[in-house]
Amino acid sequence: MPTDPAPAPAASSPCQTCGACCAQFRVSFGWREADDALGGWVPVALTQRVDAQRRAMRGTLAKPVRCVALKGELGKTVSCGIYTQRPSACRKFDAWLADGTPDERCQLARERIGLAALPNRGQQV
Repeated sequence: MPTDPAPAPAASSPCQTCGACCAQFRVSFGWREADDALGGWVPVALTQRVDAQRRAMRGTLAKPVRCVALKGELGKTVSCGIYTQRPSACRKFDAWLADGTPDERCQLARERIGLAALPNRGQQV
């Protein structure tokens, strides 16, 4: 399993009261990340085949989108049921860009579920 680039979001993270990305986007990744492949870590039972090279998290290929690993109520309190085993697509997604501005994809997902836009990182949420 890859080393997690960051610890689980802090309790004050807007990610733990949002969940919009997990209910808006397809989560696809290389088949080798699934735990039925040598060195894989994503629970294969929570995935489905996209094609010969890719898998996706169940619940993210069709509308309405909701990743099977998402726990809780959108916009209230949410968490990832497989946080330490989540796929690379999830590991790479961040609510903010490197310069501290909010990611447009995050902002759009939040808007779609009725949540306010995030401020620049370091500003009050």
